[in-house]
Amino acid sequence: MFHVEHFRTLDEDLAEELHALDAQGLRRRLRTLGTPQREVIELDGVSAINFSSNNYLGLADHSALTEAAAAALRTQGTGAGAARLIVGNLPAHRSLEARLASFLETEAALLFTSGYQANVGILAALAGPEDALFSDALNHASLIDGCRLSRARVHVYRHLDLDALDAALRTTGARRRFIVTDTVFSMDGDLAPLAALRALADHHGAHLVIDEAHATGVLGPGGRGLAARDGIRADVHIATLGKALGAFGAFVAGSRTLVDFLLHRARSFIFTTALPPSVAAAALAGVELCASAEGDARRRQLATNLEHFRDGLAARGLLARGAGASPIFPILVGDERRAVEATRRLLADGLYAQAIRSPTVARGTARLRFALMATHTREHLDHALDRLDALAKDGILAQ
Repeated sequence: MFHVEHFRTLDEDLAEELHALDAQGLRRRLRTLGTPQREVIELDGVSAINFSSNNYLGLADHSALTEAAAAALRTQGTGAGAARLIVGNLPAHRSLEARLASFLETEAALLFTSGYQANVGILAALAGPEDALFSDALNHASLIDGCRLSRARVHVYRHLDLDALDAALRTTGARRRFIVTDTVFSMDGDLAPLAALRALADHHGAHLVIDEAHATGVLGPGGRGLAARDGIRADVHIATLGKALGAFGAFVAGSRTLVDFLLHRARSFIFTTALPPSVAAAALAGVELCASAEGDARRRQLATNLEHFRDGLAARGLLARGAGASPIFPILVGDERRAVEATRRLLADGLYAQAIRSPTVARGTARLRFALMATHTREHLDHALDRLDALAKDGILAQ
C-alpha cells in the first residue's frame, strides 16, 4: 500500500507560489479608495493626484449620473433579481439599449454585465471549431480568453502588423473569419489602423470585431469612438460603460440579427443576473452627457491635457512609441521591482500611477500606466512631469 509520509496542504503550496511572486516583484495587493473616483483621491488614507483611472471625462461622480441612479433606486429597487430572459428585463435596460444604438447609429444594442463578460460571451457565441479568429498580440485579456473559449482556430498576429495579418488571412479555409482588435490598446495607448483592417476584412471575406472600451467617449464625433472618427463600420462593435461614460457594464452594437443571435447564444448574457436598474440609469445619463455640449467641452479639455503631457514627456525623452493619441501613456521601466518602487516613490510625492507588470504585460516590459482625465489641471500634469523627470535622473525608468 502506498504510504505518504507527508503531503503538502493547499495553503503551503499557495504560500510558496506567493513567496516566489513577491521575490520577482509581482505580488499584488488591494488599495482602498476613500473618496469618489476623481482626479484627486484618498488612497489608503493618503491624498494623491489620480493618474490610474479610466474615468477619462470625469463623469464617475457627476451629479447627473448620481441623481439618475438615486431616482432609479427609489422607483425600481436595488437589483434586477434575475437574468434578462427570465424576469430581469427592466425598462432601464431597454431605454439604455435604444439610446446606445442611436448613439452609435446601429440597428440595435445588447447590454452585458461587464466588458469581460461581453468579450468572452460574444466571441464564443460567434465562432466555433470550423471558424478562425485573427487577434492582435496586444489585445485585452478578455478578447484573448474569448478567442480561447470559442474553440475556433486562433491566429495571433504581431501587434499592428498588417502584412502578418494579411498573410494569415490568406492561409485559412475557415467557414467564418473574424479580425478581432482593441481600437485603443489599454497598456500602450496606441490606436488600431481601423480603415486598413476594414479593407483587409472586406478583401478576405472576414468580419471585423472591435472593442472600443478606451475610445468610447474620448475619440470621434460626439465621443462615438475611433470607428466613427475614421469613418468605418465594424460588424461587431463592443464597448464598455464603466470608463469614460462613468458607470458600469458593457454592450455590443450592430445589426438586429446580430443582437438577436447573441441573445440566444451568448452564455455570459443568458446566465447572468441583469445590471441593477440604478446602474443602467446612471449609464444612460453618462451617454447623454457624452453626446452633449458638455461632453464636447470635456473632450476638448482632455485633448488639451493630452497635448501638454505628450509634449512634456517628449521633451524629457520619456514618450513611448505610439503614445499620445489617447489618454493612456505608458512610462517604461522594464524591471518589475523597479516599477513597484517607482509607484511607491510617486505616491510619497502625492501621485498615484499603478505599476503594470506581468501577466498584464510581457515580462521585462513593466511600466507605469498614466491615464489622463479632462479634470486634471495644468498643475497636476506639471507635478507629474517633474516627478517623472526625477525618477529618470535617478535611474528608475527605462533608458
